[in-house]
Amino acid sequence: MNLRKYASEFIGTFFLIATVIGSGIMGENLSKGNVAIALLGNTLATGAILFVIIKSFEDISGAHFNPIVSLVFYLLGEIKFKEFFYYSIIQCSAGLFAVLSIHYMFGLDFLQISSNSREGLNMLYSEFIAALGLIMTILFVKQSDKKNVAIAVALFITAGYWFTSSTSFANPAVTLARTFTDTFTGISPDSLIYFFCGQVLGAFAGLIIFKLLK
Repeated sequence: MNLRKYASEFIGTFFLIATVIGSGIMGENLSKGNVAIALLGNTLATGAILFVIIKSFEDISGAHFNPIVSLVFYLLGEIKFKEFFYYSIIQCSAGLFAVLSIHYMFGLDFLQISSNSREGLNMLYSEFIAALGLIMTILFVKQSDKKNVAIAVALFITAGYWFTSSTSFANPAVTLARTFTDTFTGISPDSLIYFFCGQVLGAFAGLIIFKLLK
């Protein structure tokens, strides 16, 4: 077992999800009810941390921090099934730890369930587009200019926050973690199926397009 890889995935995913949730809480606290300002703060923080963690860990674990990214690299033969399985478990576990850490940091109840329902086929489609774009960004930029994957992913997610109705989760570990926070970035459990399905379908579509065009 390569502990360096698994530790990198845990640390990177922890900081990603801690930033998503923490910046949402901070943005809401400081914006005095202006949702656009809160979302802007959430967006900039998320894009910034993505660049940092990918640059930090891409040469150790591949800097996936996302089960659908790990799934795509498994299907491409770049990691083994065991690594995909462990990566996914570690990513989801790191996300749950991040939620508890942020709740403690901001003096909130540890255990929460989001009441923010985001059901509907439009949300499934939004996450399909978000995941499709993310996977294509990673694969095409990695093929042509590997050193710029970090900035490309950061920029895509920054844009995705604003051009998708779902605000571009594009990550099952992030989605799962956000069900356990009833704060600005939360999503209710009844919405999970729409987000998960969109993300997985989008990942497969992105992989197919990459294989057709590479």
